[in-house]
Amino acid sequence: MDFSPIIAQVWGMFSWFIPVMLLIGLLKSPWAKGHIGELLVRLFAHWQLDKQLYRPLHNVTLNTPDGTTQIDHVFLSPYGIFVLETKNMSGWIFGSEKQAQWTQKINKRTFKFQNPLRQNYKHLKAIEATLGVSPGHLHSVITFVGGSTFKTEMPANVTQGIGFIRYIRSFQQRVFSEAEVNAMFKALQSGRRASTLATHREHVENLKRRSNPTAERQCPKCGSALLIRTVKSGAKAGRQFWGCSTFPKCRTMQSL
Repeated sequence: MDFSPIIAQVWGMFSWFIPVMLLIGLLKSPWAKGHIGELLVRLFAHWQLDKQLYRPLHNVTLNTPDGTTQIDHVFLSPYGIFVLETKNMSGWIFGSEKQAQWTQKINKRTFKFQNPLRQNYKHLKAIEATLGVSPGHLHSVITFVGGSTFKTEMPANVTQGIGFIRYIRSFQQRVFSEAEVNAMFKALQSGRRASTLATHREHVENLKRRSNPTAERQCPKCGSALLIRTVKSGAKAGRQFWGCSTFPKCRTMQSL
């Protein structure tokens, strides 16, 4: 009996089934979800924000004293500079402004992730250093896409879907002239790292190094070395932290 027709039919089925499964797996990866979320935000902003008032920059990588930082979106406008962090997440989200980590719950599974407000704080400081603007004119905005539900009360600048559009539009007092907005846009364009694979790889290595508790670190304020120090008294006695080597001249501290 000739099985060639059957084999050909089975192979024909798998010739499209395998690529489809690979594509589904790729779309579920954190890398793909992150890029899809950022793309959605780009589209929302393109459709909803006045192009004459808001100058967008996306995927901005800036140098920092301890390496690099990658910013999802920056919108420069007469009403201030809006620095947007995107989270493409589903399930229930629990968190508060002061918590170091927030919680994502999907069915019976629980995951921890960094407080995006703290994550975005470093982005704001990098923008502040690059442009030399007042911190009061910088606004942190977080948006969750992907169908997640907040199960705790969130600050006004933590939004869902196109909620970031309403938050940005709520600022109506002009603090920059059109010429200043154009100048800052050019400064960020020239100060950002090239959007290349090499830049991305370097940024990933910087993230790994910063997450390594034994790796050398630099003070984000003065550039000096950070040292592991120990609290000697009080309720937190014995707890270790990163402290600037030039203390007391510089009093920068970071959690270990």
